[in-house]
Amino acid sequence: MNDQPRVRHARPADLPRLAELAAEHAAYEKAAGPAPGFAERLGALLFGTEHPRLRCLVAEIPGGEVVGYASCAPEVSTWDAREYLHMDCLFLRDGHRGLRLGPLLMDAVAAEARALGLAEIQWQTPVWNKGAVRFYERLGATGKDKVRYSLPVSHA
Repeated sequence: MNDQPRVRHARPADLPRLAELAAEHAAYEKAAGPAPGFAERLGALLFGTEHPRLRCLVAEIPGGEVVGYASCAPEVSTWDAREYLHMDCLFLRDGHRGLRLGPLLMDAVAAEARALGLAEIQWQTPVWNKGAVRFYERLGATGKDKVRYSLPVSHA
């Protein structure tokens, strides 16, 4: 048994736990929780093909409990005319922040970028999340002011 926290790639058996963590993450960010069928859709994105669209890393503490995750996927910047790794989520359960798990997750995301031959990681965080802003700035990241939009598309 491992006596140190570690980060590893998510496995299909992690899906129920990832669904719980995603619900906690949504509540933390004051957003609606995952819709029904979330775990199945997430599983298809993570494990449904030989070359999955989404990658997920999990933070595991001694004893094997998964207490956080980071998800990421390659994206394209038109302005830079190149790909980058978009980190969609990074979340640690309350009580597990400040224990060096965040840097472990960020190191693992950076390793994913390197493995894909990508030179940059981009992400966003709510402006009110001052703890996350301080964490990312300590890593050397720089922020840009933007507003995120979402537009539902009907399939009628």
